[in-house]
Amino acid sequence: MKPRSHVRNRFVLIGDIALIVISVLGSFALRLDVGELPFYFPAAILMCVVALAIKIPTYFFFGLYRRLWIYASTGELRLITVAVTSASVLTSGVMLLLISTGMVLPGMPRSALGIDWLLSLVLIGGSRFALRILAEQSAAARSNGKTKRAIIIGAGDAGALVVRELQKSSQLNLSPIGFLDDDPAKQKHSIHGVTVIGKVNDLASAIDNHNIEEVIIAIPSAPGQLVRMINDVCRRKGIPSRTMPGIYELIGGKVNVSRLREVDITDLLRREPVRVNDEAVGAALEGKRVLVTGAGGSIGRELCRQIARRNPAELVLLGHGENSIFEILLELQSDYPDLPIHPVIADIRDRERLTQIFTQHQPQIVFHAAAHKHVPLMEANIVEAITNNVLGTHNITQVSITHNIERFVIISTDKAVRPTSIYGATKRLAEMIVLNAGKKHAFTVVRFGNVLGSRGSIIPIFKNQIANGGPVTITHPHMYRFFMTIPEAVYLVLQAATMERGGETFVLNMGKPVRILDLAEDLIRLSGLEPHRDIEIAYTGIRPGEKLTEELWDEETPLKPTLHPDISRLEDNASSFSPDLIQSIDHLSRLGKSNDTEAIINLLNEMIPNSTINHASRSNVKSQTSFLTYDL
Repeated sequence: MKPRSHVRNRFVLIGDIALIVISVLGSFALRLDVGELPFYFPAAILMCVVALAIKIPTYFFFGLYRRLWIYASTGELRLITVAVTSASVLTSGVMLLLISTGMVLPGMPRSALGIDWLLSLVLIGGSRFALRILAEQSAAARSNGKTKRAIIIGAGDAGALVVRELQKSSQLNLSPIGFLDDDPAKQKHSIHGVTVIGKVNDLASAIDNHNIEEVIIAIPSAPGQLVRMINDVCRRKGIPSRTMPGIYELIGGKVNVSRLREVDITDLLRREPVRVNDEAVGAALEGKRVLVTGAGGSIGRELCRQIARRNPAELVLLGHGENSIFEILLELQSDYPDLPIHPVIADIRDRERLTQIFTQHQPQIVFHAAAHKHVPLMEANIVEAITNNVLGTHNITQVSITHNIERFVIISTDKAVRPTSIYGATKRLAEMIVLNAGKKHAFTVVRFGNVLGSRGSIIPIFKNQIANGGPVTITHPHMYRFFMTIPEAVYLVLQAATMERGGETFVLNMGKPVRILDLAEDLIRLSGLEPHRDIEIAYTGIRPGEKLTEELWDEETPLKPTLHPDISRLEDNASSFSPDLIQSIDHLSRLGKSNDTEAIINLLNEMIPNSTINHASRSNVKSQTSFLTYDL
């Protein structure tokens, strides 16, 4: 069975034949007196034949019969203008040639050729846009008046896109009633027939006055404070709200109304985006062979997505878990079919295997995101944390030096500052290894806090607890953490990579720390429930290795601004350098093989500035009743 669009275009073709004849005859009728028409009728018939012979093939050439005209836009209008003009010019050329050879009456009015062009433009263009109008009216009729009344927050490009989609598609079951926008110049103006009826602060009254049943936030750059205010109003009014993804989630892609979704916690914690320097990131990655370790993890996957958008020559996905590497491989192959992607299953603790990989793929840029990250799990698996986070980083660093890597970036954490946990201590040692190599090479550290939505992190745990009816478990009512969305953190990592000279520690601006209790209460409300009434919140006590608050840098270390307002640089990394670092790592390796955890903890406290790992609590970690594996 042939597609319905072909059948429709067949009728369009038949209509064009009739319109071409009408256009030619109409041009003669408009140009001549009624009494002259019979005299020039043979010329008109000949011109009809010429026009049909030329215009129909020309329209085919320009693709006028390969379009679904119910979606016609300004792009199609330009195409119609070019196609009709080209066809009319060719028709006029042939007719003038026939006139000059005497095959047509010499007295034929040449102005009829110009009139024919104008009539063709109106008739051919009008017929196609009439199809779109009829389709929209048909969609409105099919909805049968059962659509929900929606108000759009934001009268910009995204808002206009949302309105057009709502007007075209009856499946969305939403009718746009008006816009709210804070721009004074847009007030009382209309976009696609929908009027800007007020400012965002007028949302509550607009919902009441216009019987609004749903709110759509069409501002990808909306900060979390604005989204929170809108969501609170909707919650009080008892109506749903949806939003577009944040600007960092859309970097490298186009705003797409099909990505409208329910407001979630990442929207409430958004920060106002800054001006991005995408050109610098693209210039640093385009045409380069890039390798990402931990490519199957939350940060590693997003690194691969954003790197792939910058047209690298090759992308190597290195990871230890085959399933996670397989998943990101399928995604990238679907989105970037022309990009050479090499999935590699390997353990960064195996230096010989790393040497084979680097020799085979010859990467120029390395992003090191592979690490064990869960604080309580690493408290119970000290040797594993040492061998993977410390020795693995040492291996990947040494192999990168041997193969003359141009840029090397390690992903670090706020838990590396004044570490009290095994995880934090191993990440600080990993920083020291990279910074030590950075004295002679372009190796750098990028440090930030928690990311929202990573595997095993706090958000999925809380959501699961809410779905099960509670309670939501929190370790302490006054525990605070820094949070950032994964796309935003990764974008800033790539931005920092363009600034490196070697030996720097870049710190991302995480904004103000968020109280975990507030985070839990927001999630409960987003689920349509009330905290402490519908869902209980229970406190389980601080776990071994945890701190009530985290910090992104030591207070005694100066923090300097960079060219990017969301990235700062530690001025002095002297405390990260140790003359006997390599010997200490070898010593750690030996202690790991002998499973001497007490000696490992003592050595970590000696090696790391301001480290206060309390090894008295290690013996009873496995018996902790509050042992949870979310990442805080």
